[in-house]
Amino acid sequence: MVCMHSVVEKCISDAGNLAQAFGMGRVVGQIYAFLYFSPEPCGLSDMQQALGISKGSASMCVRQLEQWGAVNKVWVKGDRRDYYTANDWFGKVLKNVLTDLIAGRFAGREAFYDELEQDLASGDDDEQATFIRERLAHIRQFEEKAKKTWGNPLLQHFLK
Repeated sequence: MVCMHSVVEKCISDAGNLAQAFGMGRVVGQIYAFLYFSPEPCGLSDMQQALGISKGSASMCVRQLEQWGAVNKVWVKGDRRDYYTANDWFGKVLKNVLTDLIAGRFAGREAFYDELEQDLASGDDDEQATFIRERLAHIRQFEEKAKKTWGNPLLQHFLK
């Protein structure tokens, strides 16, 4: 294992826990923190060795981080391998992650709820169906508020 400062090890561990809590996967957070605290660009084998992960896991997570703009592929003179650095523009990274994890989840939800209500309409109109309709209406109201919050210009400005 690569020798790291204990503070960096704690930050990597915490980033892994935080990423996992947000449903991104522990290794995604660990790789981002590892690269963020690395003074030099790192390759997949560096990540693999330092974090004790497989090369496949490192590769998949780095691709996800690249998609979010959290890491950048860089060229290292004299080496054909891919190297990466962390993007320290937190607002942009957070916006990209949130767009992927949250805003993208709203797409198609309305059609799903319409389908559920059609299923309810084809059955008996009893107390249970009425209760379920009320709950679905409540969920739709919440998601509508969440969409409006996501689109709030102040939030979007903060995430620039």
